[in-house]
Amino acid sequence: MMVHLLREYVMDRFRGVRWFAWITGVPILWFVFASGISGYWLVWDKLAQYIAINTTEWLDALPIFGEPIARNFLNPATLGSRFFTLMVFLHIAVPLFLLFVMWIHIQRNAQPKVNPPWGLAAGTLAMLVVLSFVKPAIGQGPANLDTVPTHLDLDWFYLAVYPLLDRIPGAVLWMALGAGTLLFLVLPWLPPKRREPVAVVSLDNCNGCGRCVADCPFNAVVMQPRTDQRPFYEEAVVIPNLCTSCGICVAACPSSTPFRRIGELVTGIDLPQLSLQMLRETTLAATAKLSGDGRVIVYGCDPGPALLPLAGPGVAVVSLPCIGMLPPPFLDFLITRKHTDGVFLTGCREGDCDQRLGIEWMEERIAGVRDPYLRERVPRDRIGKFWAGIAQSRELREELAAFRARLKLLGPLTRERPKDGVGVVAEEVKTQHG
Repeated sequence: MMVHLLREYVMDRFRGVRWFAWITGVPILWFVFASGISGYWLVWDKLAQYIAINTTEWLDALPIFGEPIARNFLNPATLGSRFFTLMVFLHIAVPLFLLFVMWIHIQRNAQPKVNPPWGLAAGTLAMLVVLSFVKPAIGQGPANLDTVPTHLDLDWFYLAVYPLLDRIPGAVLWMALGAGTLLFLVLPWLPPKRREPVAVVSLDNCNGCGRCVADCPFNAVVMQPRTDQRPFYEEAVVIPNLCTSCGICVAACPSSTPFRRIGELVTGIDLPQLSLQMLRETTLAATAKLSGDGRVIVYGCDPGPALLPLAGPGVAVVSLPCIGMLPPPFLDFLITRKHTDGVFLTGCREGDCDQRLGIEWMEERIAGVRDPYLRERVPRDRIGKFWAGIAQSRELREELAAFRARLKLLGPLTRERPKDGVGVVAEEVKTQHG
């Protein structure tokens, strides 16, 4: 959990609209700690006795109890069966509260995956079974309230805070942990993240199909009753407080195609800072400068690897907020209209998409299992991909070089092409209309 927390912090996935997942994750740390502590108490050996006394003395430092609860552990006569009944209840109730908070924690994520892959689950189970034989959990002798435990085999993973109670007053430790918890809670606003413009719906081009809703990673798009007079039941509506401006919804829209119209290209849902029209113009301007054999345009994402070092006479680069923003018709457009010899896709590492589902949706669209899918007429051997992340720049260069070498073996897609981007657009329009 701490590694996950540190990773999300380093990757800057906790600020802006993602604050909700961060602050709901902070209480989970406390619940997991409490679940483990209550489990130790149930054993009721010398270690459990040590934990019980120190925990109750620590709780007594808070001004919330009428009488000190540590007095219940003065001698065996003061400890009744109700204590163990309470421990069993807590050991069941605390994890249930933990699961409830975890459910809240993922509410803003669309299609969350809460179960690990079967290989990871099986490997973890096998590891625990082996460890139970190699280093079993040994009891430390029955508890005896008439004596004070002096030698204990402490579990430093869970119980690292307990030796501090022998050195630091309980109230001071509560204040330190409270201050640390408060700091964690306010981190998303220290400083606040600059907001990008959210996706905008064009009702003139929206037929209420709901594909943008199905593909949004953060439930930021919903369907609502139609507000105009067009003959459709519903329209897409963007919730600004949930939108991360990833653009995945743009690629999901069936009207997001560079083939479609004369004049300005407008789709059903778009990003103001990088509209589909701007993406087409940027793409055509980049491919117009390509020369030589193995002409390739590389699409990547802003959180992914640096693309500029890849650029050259035969390589053009275009960066997107997320690789999942690229509509499949763009691949069709570039290859079948021979603007490039191939298209290379990169971005975050596989399984680590900054926008959660961008890589997965792109893979499924190319494979033809997710709508809008890439047409069968597009040769797949002219599409390359390598999900590099920011730490695999060298491997990315090698994969791109190997892809260009394969393209040269396939032969170029050549034709007479205008030298300027405007001419290319004009020629494409002419081609569409025969």
